[in-house]
Amino acid sequence: MIIAGAGSGKTRVITYRVAHLVRSGVDSFNILVLTFTNKAAKEMRERITHVVGGEAKNIWMGTFHSVFAKILRVEADKLGYPNNFTIYDTDDSKSVLRAILKEMALDEKLYSANFVYNRISAAKNNLIGWQEYQQNEQIQADDFSSGRGHLGKIYETYAVRCFKAGAMDFDDLLFKTNELLKRYPDVLNKYQQKFKYIMVDEYQDTNFSQYLIVKKLAAVTENICVVGDDAQSIYAFRGANIQNILNFEKDYPDVKVFKLEQNYRSTQNIVNIANSIIANNKEQLKKNVFSENEQGDKIKVMRAFSDNEEGKQVAEAIMYERTSKGLKWNDFAILYRTNAQSRAMEEALRKLNTPYKIYGGLSFYQRKEIKDLIAYFRLTFNPNDEVSMKRVINYPRRGIGDTTVDKIIVSADQHNITQWEVISNPQMYLDGRSSASVYGFATMIQSFQVITKNQSAYDAALHIAQHSGVLKDLYEDKSVEGLNRYENIQELLNGIKEFSEREDIEEKGLDIFMQDVALLTNDDNDKDPNADTVSLMTIHSSKGLEFPNVHVVGLEENLFPSQMSLNSRSDLEEERRLFYVAVTRAKTKLTISYATSRFKFGTLINCEPSRFLDEIDARYLELDYSARPQGGSSSSAFSDERQAWSTRGSDAFSKPKAATPSAPPKTTSILAKAHVPTPGFAPSDTAGLQTGMEVEHERFGFGKVISLEGNKPDIKATIFFKEIGQKQLLLKFAKLRIVN
Repeated sequence: MIIAGAGSGKTRVITYRVAHLVRSGVDSFNILVLTFTNKAAKEMRERITHVVGGEAKNIWMGTFHSVFAKILRVEADKLGYPNNFTIYDTDDSKSVLRAILKEMALDEKLYSANFVYNRISAAKNNLIGWQEYQQNEQIQADDFSSGRGHLGKIYETYAVRCFKAGAMDFDDLLFKTNELLKRYPDVLNKYQQKFKYIMVDEYQDTNFSQYLIVKKLAAVTENICVVGDDAQSIYAFRGANIQNILNFEKDYPDVKVFKLEQNYRSTQNIVNIANSIIANNKEQLKKNVFSENEQGDKIKVMRAFSDNEEGKQVAEAIMYERTSKGLKWNDFAILYRTNAQSRAMEEALRKLNTPYKIYGGLSFYQRKEIKDLIAYFRLTFNPNDEVSMKRVINYPRRGIGDTTVDKIIVSADQHNITQWEVISNPQMYLDGRSSASVYGFATMIQSFQVITKNQSAYDAALHIAQHSGVLKDLYEDKSVEGLNRYENIQELLNGIKEFSEREDIEEKGLDIFMQDVALLTNDDNDKDPNADTVSLMTIHSSKGLEFPNVHVVGLEENLFPSQMSLNSRSDLEEERRLFYVAVTRAKTKLTISYATSRFKFGTLINCEPSRFLDEIDARYLELDYSARPQGGSSSSAFSDERQAWSTRGSDAFSKPKAATPSAPPKTTSILAKAHVPTPGFAPSDTAGLQTGMEVEHERFGFGKVISLEGNKPDIKATIFFKEIGQKQLLLKFAKLRIVN
């Protein structure tokens, strides 16, 4: 187990370990390297090729999903799937679910496609099939108590429909691989003997399903090497389980642990504050991350009186830094906790004519015109793909309306056959006019099937684009949008041509290109990461990236850490790891900012500085409080905090004296001490709260209720607290103790 701190050269270590195996005589076909993004796999393969040459082509290296999809392509028939099964992306899955919910006439408020998709996804990642889901008493009790008792039936219908369509969704690539290895010991033994050397990158991000597959494959030789950093485990919301890395030594008692503790990326000051942040987590693998780079600037903390003012300060700071030091725009990144925070940043950057790019936006492959043409490709290889059929059967228009599509679906259900069987034999199941149109569509798809067998990926794709009518339809749209869509199709065809001419892969059919597209991760979608623009992204999206200058914005309670994370220590510790990831993206300069007020749902609310600020060792900080609230009163909620910061500025942030080995310097808090709750503090039932009552808040202390407004459950209380002044709180979240 290699515990790799931020910026410690993890990718280089993996690369050279694999290269060492090959040079030592290990058969490259016996090496398996699992990553989380195609980008990471590509980078590693390029580096390994540079060291060992052509043998790198033989290594099974890729994302969990791409490697397991490759295995499933070979073994799919054992599970009843065709080898050319379709891989549904998230949009495809939700489209199937929307159709099911419509057929079942369920309330969209209780059963939104997003909610149902996430529920099924979570079940699959925990290896709970639809049968187990329906038989689990606790799950059923939870569903019925929330008014969602139909979830089990929806899950069953969805699973059966995907199977019937010869399709697997993204989660099935893990779920079905587990099923395959469990049901067929001979298949498990085959791949255990094949993969004698297993390496897993970013092991802290594995979920239960991934963990189990890796454990099964490594069970015979136990020749497994995992690389990761528990301090950067930030994906619990999508099923990642930090216990996988924390318990690795229990799973493999003979394990050898190596720690990469030198950070080659960041200045000493940045590494020091990162260490002071993560030291507050109780659940961690201890390591001593250090840097031998220059000391670097202190970390600047900026306070703004509103989110718009924060955006203005950040934009101006970037402009000044770039101009004064001759930097490029792409030397800067702005990281935030939620996508909604980008608005204020974008507006401020636009006012200064600063070029920027938001990462994690609409993927090229999610654009309508791209999905339309890809649907034709998918239907060519798997005519039972009902999602693709519905998408293109009448695009471009060919006289097959919704009524005809409904007849196809009904006929297929009545005769217990696939929809493609109805489409390819329309004279048997449909009437006159609609039969002729459907027959023409079926004949066209069948002709595409012949073409793909005899032509290259590019030639086949171009033929389908032309003869389906997609290219003609977009070419005839002379609007700006139409031109852009036509150019996007050309770009897709260009990509397929590049794929056809690649020398590092043997199989170059259109079906293989389709598999690569289906398995793209969010991190692989941005075409030009070197474009000279300021990068804006969520902290989750920034993982694995680095920038010379980083602004981490919105360090406020209930925003970062998020309000949802304050219910348990494990959730709060994940938020702290997220903050750790944010600050360690910076190489030379890091700036942190927060606002004392922010618009939320159209209402300006007061904000409290994040508790994470209080955890940073103040010796490494520089306060920049040039912005002052305009028109504020001395009873502002942050008047005392403002005073605390300003009075500490002269001595708390002076150059620290050298510490003796026997007496290490203590961490200095940069915020005033919070209110200490009354012993046995417990929130009261505030249903009977009235104006004039005295209350206690865990952090704000004692105060008096000035006014109440709104209706249940969104009643707001304006309270004057003795220590910090006036605040407006939502009662359902406030957790107040009524004093009298």
